[in-house]
Amino acid sequence: MKTVVAITGSSGVIYGVSLLRRCPGEKYLIVSRWGKEVLNHELSSSVKELQPHVKAVFSDDDLSGPLASGSNRYDALVIMPCSISTLAKIANGLADTLITRAAQVALKERMKVVVGIRETPWSSIILENALKLSREGVTIMPISPPWYQNPSSMEEVVDGFTDKVLKVLELPVEGGWRSEQLY
Repeated sequence: MKTVVAITGSSGVIYGVSLLRRCPGEKYLIVSRWGKEVLNHELSSSVKELQPHVKAVFSDDDLSGPLASGSNRYDALVIMPCSISTLAKIANGLADTLITRAAQVALKERMKVVVGIRETPWSSIILENALKLSREGVTIMPISPPWYQNPSSMEEVVDGFTDKVLKVLELPVEGGWRSEQLY
């Protein structure tokens, strides 16, 4: 599976990093300018430290990058965390960065798109933008970690939500709430 992971400037960058580390297959990374700032601020990390987990890293300001074209197929685009600004741009057809252009390509080519929004509360405008994208087939996933497995560490909390994203991508994940009971 080829997965594009985009990290924007919203708080919660740890979720994008968890996905990069745990998602199998080929991964490509785009980090916005503000995503780099949040990566440094929240995790004292850099894009360079994420490179071992991906096949390639693309600059968000490079609209000539291969992810800007539908000719370069991938299976899924996951934007996590997705800022409200990025959500609004995608919902309104703006493609002024590689992240927003890749999203427009994924939408027009009917690829799987998952958007993880960590910010809260949501205004009516945010809700409308999320609804627009949901109607286009985008999976909107407010970053809300599950607690039913009684996590005992921050890593388990983050990985619990990452598991939910991996399941949405139809990738194998062990466990889950009452996973032993199939009806």
